[in-house]
Amino acid sequence: MPLRLRAANAAALTVLTLAGCSSSPEERSEPDASAPLAATLDSPIDITLRWKDDEPAVAGRAVEFATEKAGPYTVLEFMPPGRTTYRHPDLMPETPFYYRLRPYFGPASAAVEVSLPPGEPSEKELTDNQEWMTPRTVKGPKVRTAPLTARGAGGADANASAAPTDFEPTVKHATGIHFTWTDRAAGEDGYLLEVRQAGSEGYRPVALLNPDINSFGLITLPEEKRASYRVRAFAYGEQSNVVHLTTGPDPEA
Repeated sequence: MPLRLRAANAAALTVLTLAGCSSSPEERSEPDASAPLAATLDSPIDITLRWKDDEPAVAGRAVEFATEKAGPYTVLEFMPPGRTTYRHPDLMPETPFYYRLRPYFGPASAAVEVSLPPGEPSEKELTDNQEWMTPRTVKGPKVRTAPLTARGAGGADANASAAPTDFEPTVKHATGIHFTWTDRAAGEDGYLLEVRQAGSEGYRPVALLNPDINSFGLITLPEEKRASYRVRAFAYGEQSNVVHLTTGPDPEA
């Protein structure tokens, strides 16, 4: 499933609902085995990306694409450690696509469990003041911060003191949760709000937030009535090589 990031404020929160990209017959050469990122054209309009999982202490990787080499690049998905492939199907025919990986590093807060009331919110709850949803920086007592290390040197413990603390959920209605936390990181590229719904094994990001944000409201999905949440401060590492493919003609034309 592509990553779905829900947004309340486009300036502070990126929303991603993503589809696909690909490459042309003359570019069906074997991928460079020595490159961190490789791409193959599985059909005229389907691309598969493959990479090596060989960076220590990586928290995950952002898969990005553009239709011009210089960008702008758009995030397709934030991938967990251990994942080494991504399929981008049903792409626009005869279009150039560029891909790159951006590893990210950083610690997550302690997780919290949230159980929401059954049903849907009332009309009043949906039309009342919705400021709690807006990503923002709430000023509080000054705290000691720690710089994030944007590489795996020293292992995950090197960033432990930059982990967000005091992560607290407040249930606003049957589908709404307001989260707050204390920002302990310095030099972060942003925050990821992550969810693990009941019965699933791992966490996945649901919101990408700007640096210094410490308050945000999430509108949940039906399968998230009971779920575990955490927030992660992160910094991007060095991006991979860029791979370029051009999709072929529309197979249904």
